[in-house]
Amino acid sequence: MNLEYKPCNGGRCGLCARGCAKHTDKLNTYDWLADLPDNADACNIVEVQFKPPRKGYYINDHNLDLVKGDIVAVEANPGHDVGTVTMTGRLVRLQLKKANLKPDTELKRIYRKARTVDMDKFREAKAHEHETMIESRQIAKDLGLQMKIGDVEYQGDGNKAIFYYIADQRVDFRQLIKVLADRFRVRIEMKQIGARQEAGRIGGIGPCGRELCCATWMTHFSSVSTSAARFQDLSLNPQKLAGQCAKLKCCLNYEVDQYVEALKKLPSREIVLHTQDSEYHFFKADILAHRITYSTDKHVLANEHTISARRAFEIIAMNREGQKPEALTEDGTPAKSTSTDLLDQDNITRFDRVRKKKKNNGNKRRNNAPDNRRRQGGQRQNQNPA
Repeated sequence: MNLEYKPCNGGRCGLCARGCAKHTDKLNTYDWLADLPDNADACNIVEVQFKPPRKGYYINDHNLDLVKGDIVAVEANPGHDVGTVTMTGRLVRLQLKKANLKPDTELKRIYRKARTVDMDKFREAKAHEHETMIESRQIAKDLGLQMKIGDVEYQGDGNKAIFYYIADQRVDFRQLIKVLADRFRVRIEMKQIGARQEAGRIGGIGPCGRELCCATWMTHFSSVSTSAARFQDLSLNPQKLAGQCAKLKCCLNYEVDQYVEALKKLPSREIVLHTQDSEYHFFKADILAHRITYSTDKHVLANEHTISARRAFEIIAMNREGQKPEALTEDGTPAKSTSTDLLDQDNITRFDRVRKKKKNNGNKRRNNAPDNRRRQGGQRQNQNPA
């Protein structure tokens, strides 16, 4: 089996060829220092990734010539594990700081580049993961445990299996470990994960049409509250705000800071604008565009007018001084009220008119076709009198 590293696109990808990997798994960072001449000798610690998103850092004490994409056998407890090198050189030290690993932390070693025997054991162990997960779920159900086993990961040599489970409360799984060890004849390790981590391990497509963020690039999950939806003026509909993990979508936090800053430049929603003709109440706002829609009714959109935030502050200042403008518009002229009736915006029979027009054009072509043939036939007879 050929385990040599091959640069993407023959080294013509336009970026650092050594920094690109043969696969783009989660947490796979682009190594922008890989082309430096002494980068490989700058650090003897190597980043190795296993079944996404699990990865670890190992010491290359044998001074192996490793590049991104090499498959290696590393030290495990017990036996060895098989993973893929995802980073070497100077950038690994920055990743160690990001992972909050102290300099005196004892790291495990890299044994060798994976051999054919190692890869055969690795494939054989990985082939049992799915059936092991299904059977372990049934075992946990028979024991009456309130937990869900979301994924199973076998070690590269097949001597150990990690069971990832989800539980709302504390679970006593000591009996479960005994049953699983007796059934599968491997060392058992249990790891609890959250609903967001489970969605990241399973993967999927979000409502935006792209792959889930938790399955591609997210490493840390911060709490998401409904206040993020309120700041962005989103409808508090649980079906739309919840993701595939049944939790609030992580993307609600992406732009909430910009909306909070933009809201500081808008007047309070409780302030009523007074003009000479009526009183206007806040109805809705385009936060990023700094446009506000006011209505003469508190609960129903009626006689709505959309003005800028600057104009709203001007009217508020005039009202505090006891003055009332003639209208909400900036030039002082009454704005034309737009109808909210969908039937008034456009005629719903416009499609029928287009269909009739096409049908009439088709009938005209068919009716004119025999006349054209008669004219062409008469012309031929005049040209060739017999």
